[in-house]
Amino acid sequence: MESLSTQYLIVFILVCICLILMLISFIVFVIYQYKQKQNLYYKDMEQVKALHRDELLQSQIEIQEQTFENISREIHDNIGQKLTLAKLHLNTLDLLEVNNANERLQTSVTLISDAIIDLSDISRSLSAEVIANNGLIKALELEVQQMRKSSLYNISLEINGEPVFLDSHRELIVFRIIQESLSNIMKHAAATLIKIKLNYTELLLQVNISDNGKGFSVDQPYTYGTGIANMKRRAGWLKGVCLLDSIPGAGTNINIEIPLI
Repeated sequence: MESLSTQYLIVFILVCICLILMLISFIVFVIYQYKQKQNLYYKDMEQVKALHRDELLQSQIEIQEQTFENISREIHDNIGQKLTLAKLHLNTLDLLEVNNANERLQTSVTLISDAIIDLSDISRSLSAEVIANNGLIKALELEVQQMRKSSLYNISLEINGEPVFLDSHRELIVFRIIQESLSNIMKHAAATLIKIKLNYTELLLQVNISDNGKGFSVDQPYTYGTGIANMKRRAGWLKGVCLLDSIPGAGTNINIEIPLI
């Protein structure tokens, strides 16, 4: 009986080793894709500078920079943590304690599998221009999905009305405004609940982003950092408005209105 248990553990260890080798290959593949995209990004940026493109393309560059930052944080914080835990379980494996060893192996396999799924999600985000190919709503769904993975935020996305697809440049700017607001919430608000609502009317796209964070006094000029200024500026590019309503200790509401015609 003890011999069978030992054989069972050896098989599990071999399976674990195979999974780790697959994971390493997958990581190398994702990093290669990441580097390729990064090189293309820098080439595009140099072309933009050389040709003195307008502010719409500058917004696209900033979104790419934010995407690279999010990918780096995801690999370091989420995937790195799972692999570290899996390594810890395997390093402390004691073959003489069959039940404990089996539990540690199962946990390691689960952690490695989760890491592979996360890497697959990152790979898909690298291989597609979400805004250009799928539009604003799909890009927001992916952004919300990534934030949910951190388990730090209860975040929701609600779409009302009949969605109107704008040209890619305009949708890119709207996405950047929302992305900037989410970045501000993560950096400054200490919030746990975030709600994003898009409401399409015949004339307007209305966007509301609210959180339950610590809020701030909108009457104080110093509270308007570069992030908020950028949001207002970008809304102005689209002949729209970006308004903030916040009370210290009571969260923040951001309301954006963009004309559809």
